[in-house]
Amino acid sequence: MTKDKYKTVSLNTMIDKHIGRKGTDRREAFENELRIDLLGNAIKQARLELNLTQEQLGEIVGVQKAQISKIENSVKNARFETILKVFDALGAKVNFNVELNNKKLAY
Repeated sequence: MTKDKYKTVSLNTMIDKHIGRKGTDRREAFENELRIDLLGNAIKQARLELNLTQEQLGEIVGVQKAQISKIENSVKNARFETILKVFDALGAKVNFNVELNNKKLAY
């Protein structure tokens, strides 16, 4: 085995190579999906920290257990209003940043 056979590269380099550079449609879709997954994971983590089942959280929010499961696993199919209700029921503080041309519009 030669020393040059294996080369260490950064995660950003791998993402650029296999998904696309920032600004490309494919990269934007990837990053949006990643944000959606992180939001679902945040909801699940908060629910588990409060020792709530999906069914219990659904009762608090006023939706079925299946809807909580969908939100935790794929937020893109949930209504924004429902997501906010879930965070409110969990007592979680949610912050949003809106930027346009590197200028914050709302937060």
